[in-house]
Amino acid sequence: MLENINQLWFAMLNANAGLQGWRLELALFCAEWLVLLVPIGLTGLWMSGAGAQRAAAVKALAATGCALGLNLVIGLLWYHARPFAAGVGHSFLHHAPDSSFPSDHGTIMFTVALVLATSSVPAAKRFGRSILPLAFVVAWARVFLGVHWPMDMLGALVMALGVTWLFHARLLESLCGALTVSLGALYRRLLAGPIARGWLRP
Repeated sequence: MLENINQLWFAMLNANAGLQGWRLELALFCAEWLVLLVPIGLTGLWMSGAGAQRAAAVKALAATGCALGLNLVIGLLWYHARPFAAGVGHSFLHHAPDSSFPSDHGTIMFTVALVLATSSVPAAKRFGRSILPLAFVVAWARVFLGVHWPMDMLGALVMALGVTWLFHARLLESLCGALTVSLGALYRRLLAGPIARGWLRP
């Protein structure tokens, strides 16, 4: 039943065989490059803030690492062929024929967006809310280009929701706080020169 729905949704979203020009280029950009907003944004939160803002960035990074680790376990335990590997639809993006469920790109975007959007830190909350719509754009693009099924993206969203909830637990909040302190000490040690010259925030 779910597989039938998955294939029906895929047929509705996957691009037609003749896709080319600006529509193809835009979809490729969304599918491959929008995810780079995550490291850029997290780095920006760290470099432009201190204390709670840095802790929010570290928490988003740790939650994403946890989610990707769970994705890896799921992929090892249950192989689900990508559309092109199953001979379904049209593919416009080269990808290894590994397990498709859940989507790592979708997981990264949704997890960072949700963890930061639920933060109490204003700058983190703004960034999380701003990339949440883009997470759906990335999800659409990767289905449109034929490297994922819609259910892969739904699975990524569910994973992100679960990990976001998990990282609101007091224990994980404390661990992320300790990790922030450790990373802060390493940052100040490695970049002592630029910090001393006032080029970077301490």
